[in-house]
Amino acid sequence: MDASPVRDFAVSFLMPEKCFEELFVHLRLHVPCLMLVLTKVAGFWILLDTLLAQLPQLLKILWRGSAEGLSLPSFLLQLYAFSCPVVYARAHNFPLFAWAERIFTLAQTVAIIFLILHYHGETLKGLLFVLAYGGAMFVLGSYAAAAVVSVMQASTLPSLIASKVLQARTNYSNGHTGQLSTLSVLLTWAGSLGADFISVQETGSSFATFSHTLSACLSCVLLAQVICYRRRTNTKAKSE
Repeated sequence: MDASPVRDFAVSFLMPEKCFEELFVHLRLHVPCLMLVLTKVAGFWILLDTLLAQLPQLLKILWRGSAEGLSLPSFLLQLYAFSCPVVYARAHNFPLFAWAERIFTLAQTVAIIFLILHYHGETLKGLLFVLAYGGAMFVLGSYAAAAVVSVMQASTLPSLIASKVLQARTNYSNGHTGQLSTLSVLLTWAGSLGADFISVQETGSSFATFSHTLSACLSCVLLAQVICYRRRTNTKAKSE
């Protein structure tokens, strides 16, 4: 089999040609090249998490016509965490291409929150929430004080950690994971591991690294719950 497509892909997206030669031609464990590849892969995982993690969850809710087992406070905290970088980027006039992908994530998360409220018989509240959120984002992005923007940006990771704790607690209380998407949890887990790896490489031992590690551990807990509760979840779904 011709290896040139593999070489082209690796050199284009993962590593310099010199590293490809060291790792795959000469079969040498070149640590700097290996770390470079791992960093690129971790960045890819983070991008997948940012762009796609919420989409399987949204599609599963729509397919099943139910939002059972999903913690509303957890998704509200996720929405807040996803909104903070957008507000920060708007406040600092970052170019659109630097943060445009997050708009897709925000739209998915807002839709999930609306559907949770809708399937709990609170459609009007869901519509009002969507309108209120849009207004709040416009005001914060255009007029928020620098101190408020800085606090929001600093609270992004703690909010994500809290959201995972709340969903894990809901899963434990229910004894099943309901409509929680396995693929979404898996993508979030991979993204958390990627963020933790990059944090370790960039900052070493720090509070930020500890926070990323805690977030990755909680993602592992959610993934373990999805696996361990699979039989109970499937049994409950069939009984309905």
